Amino acid sequence: MRSYYVYVIELDAQVRKSRRFLDRNRLSNPLKPSFYVGSSIRTPDERFDQHKKGYKGNSYVRKFGLKLRPELFELYNPIPSRKDAEELEVYLAERLRGKGHGVWQG
Repeated sequence: MRSYYVYVIELDAQVRKSRRFLDRNRLSNPLKPSFYVGSSIRTPDERFDQHKKGYKGNSYVRKFGLKLRPELFELYNPIPSRKDAEELEVYLAERLRGKGHGVWQG
């Protein structure tokens, strides 16, 4: 049986210079870290490496990805279905936005 994972990657503050990122995060606090939230069949470590190498990766993570933030996601993993992983991805992104963080969601 396959397992799925959610993950959160902290982004460098320079991501806030991107007009597109800021347009989607108008209410975010510039003093708080920004994040990328995603879900995958790959483990968070594998997925982070893929992003950084540009394989099926997000450009913000490739350019600005600093590190995984396991304290924000590890209690949810592993996840039994893709649907549940995608729902948790949305939940985590919204939760972080609600706390004032800039978030880009995969």
